[in-house]
Amino acid sequence: MSDTTEALVKRVRDARGVVTLTLNRPQVFNALSEGMLTALQGELDVLSKDATLRVVVLAASGRAFCAGHNLKEMRTQPSLEYYQRLFAQCSHMMLSLRRLPVPVIARVHGTATAAGCQLVAQCDLAVASSEARFAVSGVNLGLFCSMPGVPLSRNVARKEAFEMLVTGEFIDAAQARVRGLINRVVEPEALDAEIEKLVLSILAKPRVAVAMGKEFFYRQVELGIEAAYEAAGHTMACNMMEPVALEGVQAFIDKRAPRWET
Repeated sequence: MSDTTEALVKRVRDARGVVTLTLNRPQVFNALSEGMLTALQGELDVLSKDATLRVVVLAASGRAFCAGHNLKEMRTQPSLEYYQRLFAQCSHMMLSLRRLPVPVIARVHGTATAAGCQLVAQCDLAVASSEARFAVSGVNLGLFCSMPGVPLSRNVARKEAFEMLVTGEFIDAAQARVRGLINRVVEPEALDAEIEKLVLSILAKPRVAVAMGKEFFYRQVELGIEAAYEAAGHTMACNMMEPVALEGVQAFIDKRAPRWET
């Protein structure tokens, strides 16, 4: 299979503005090679300009969700300059997920290790099969998963995140749910239906409110509490002036369903 965007990532868009991106290198467990990172970045760049986009689902083909970086590829170019460039490329792609103005849902059906676990943690929401497993296992190879630790420690309690990072041990989907890494766990045959429930709930809300909310949610978690409250007040005031919010509040007062145009 050639190392192209078409080969590495499949994109499917439905009439509702829901886009599914599927990692498509099952023979290497969807490893985040340079080509895969480039392909994902290209897709995210396109989606960031799509004003009708509502939800992104990040899925994968084959037995695994994502095995992390391609270690064979990394070993062929052992230089500090190369590794810095590779990890900067990965960081840029991960931050692009955060910057999309719509929720990104990870559809996790198999193992997610190292940067693959990072990918799950970086998505806004995650629904997993009961057969999924998660680990940040680089430490087993002498490579502490510092970059996966960034979103992991922002999803999972500190001691639990550090335990995963320092032991490299796997946790199952039920443990991942309890620890806060994922939102929902279902049997494999119910995975798509559960994601559809989540999608429908998001689609029922105005796009502008969700976009403003996502941007503020991540910005405020990096602030102190006083600055967070100040930013929250400003964001809510701006949100309140949006036609969708004015209509939603009026509908509540009138005891009717809101009539949103977006």
